[in-house]
Amino acid sequence: MYFLPEALDNYIIAHSEQEPELLQQLTRETYQKVLQPIMLSGPYQGRVLSIISKLIRPKSILELGTFTGYSTLCLAEGLTNDGQIHTIDINEELYDFQRKYFDKSGFGSQIIQHVGNALDIIPTLAKTFDLVFIDADKPNYSHYFHLTIDKLNPGGIILSDNVLWYGKVIEPTEEKDISTKAVVEYNTLLKNDDRVETIILPIRDGLTISRKK
Repeated sequence: MYFLPEALDNYIIAHSEQEPELLQQLTRETYQKVLQPIMLSGPYQGRVLSIISKLIRPKSILELGTFTGYSTLCLAEGLTNDGQIHTIDINEELYDFQRKYFDKSGFGSQIIQHVGNALDIIPTLAKTFDLVFIDADKPNYSHYFHLTIDKLNPGGIILSDNVLWYGKVIEPTEEKDISTKAVVEYNTLLKNDDRVETIILPIRDGLTISRKK
């Protein structure tokens, strides 16, 4: 989803940091071999994730929704030298694809892959995080927030993707449209929860930055 005129959007991309070659390779192979390649963060949003991570300099990151590992690598760019990113995805068929690019990146030893249902895995992670990135199934966004907020260090950041959901968040919602309902509820939750302060950025399909007080 693009919310700016194409010419202006192209100008923004042209005058922003360029996508690393390894991520270009990952994108090409994702489009060649994986279903729904549109799920990739993409070069511009990837650079946004990278610079946010670099500003935070997290020692620990939790990512919900690995897909082919594009956003994982973007977030890993900001890790401290002894930092780790734990990334969870339910699709075990993508594990080797992800690992190939993780190991090529130089961040391989810092990236811990988890395969399975994030709702089951998150409670087993006996650690806290400086940065959480939520980009998984929309109906569980609110559940992910409640599971991660107590594991987030004070001053830590939750990034939430797709919070404008193709612009559907301001349209009448069909009864069967579970995902749109879930995103609307999640946005309201972030706005009203006094443990965090939140701002929505109209980047691609919407990116929320929530800071734990």
